[in-house]
Amino acid sequence: MKAMKIPYYPGCTLNTVAKTFELSARAAALSVDFEMDELSQWNCCGAAFPLTPDNVIGLTAPAKVLAHARKTGPELTTLCSVCYNVLKRANKVIKDDREKRGVINDFIKEDYDGSLNVIHYLEVLRDKVGFGNVKAAVKRPLTGLKAGAYYGCMLLRPFEDAGIDDAERPVIFEDMLRALGAEPVDFPNRIDCCGAHLAMSNTELVTRLSGSVMTSAANMGAEIIVTSCPLCQYNLDKSQSAVAEHTPGYRPVPIVYFTQLLGLALGQPEETLGFEKNVWDARGVLRGKGVGK
Repeated sequence: MKAMKIPYYPGCTLNTVAKTFELSARAAALSVDFEMDELSQWNCCGAAFPLTPDNVIGLTAPAKVLAHARKTGPELTTLCSVCYNVLKRANKVIKDDREKRGVINDFIKEDYDGSLNVIHYLEVLRDKVGFGNVKAAVKRPLTGLKAGAYYGCMLLRPFEDAGIDDAERPVIFEDMLRALGAEPVDFPNRIDCCGAHLAMSNTELVTRLSGSVMTSAANMGAEIIVTSCPLCQYNLDKSQSAVAEHTPGYRPVPIVYFTQLLGLALGQPEETLGFEKNVWDARGVLRGKGVGK
């Protein structure tokens, strides 16, 4: 059967420091007959949605991506939660606000109307491939692995713009983990902020917020934390030592991209998944469950 091909926006981080996120995603996609067709032309999305109402120029970077993607097809998928958030929200502004749409199109010299459908990779798995088909393709079930799905801020909010799942009680991550054979762990801080872009300017706050996420997951029995955001992965991973130092009884929990677990379950060779690039290597936990070398 011919693989379903969907235009794909990688973004800056997945082309650099989060390369394992992209590589594992591409290989996993092919295992379930889904091909990520990278845009031939793309630029940075801006990495943050402008919150000042009159900052129309701040929408031009994502608008250029959207306009180019629309020429290749009706849909665009991405992996990074931040990119997804920015592209989805910018697209809605262009679609709903005629005045701003005119200013943006004049600036980028395009005639884009907001008709592109921006979907996250998880939505492709759920709505197009189907988690049932993902489960059927599993070659190495993650049986017994207690995984905490960490959504963070960008994947869900604001709900009226993102709409990927219920903003307060999401299940898309957990449903994917169940399809892989893992045991999802529900924990109170799974939709809280990790500190986001404050990683360079306020490390103390980032450590506190990230620590709350990790200790919340660990206290509920999570052996591993799964995310779809490179910034979340970085903040949580880098904060582990400081959190362990100031939290009696806390043991670091590996932080992985969901595509690393997806790829492992679908039979990708472990050495291609980049677990060794994470600060806290997840392979010890995985081997303890019989799903690693």
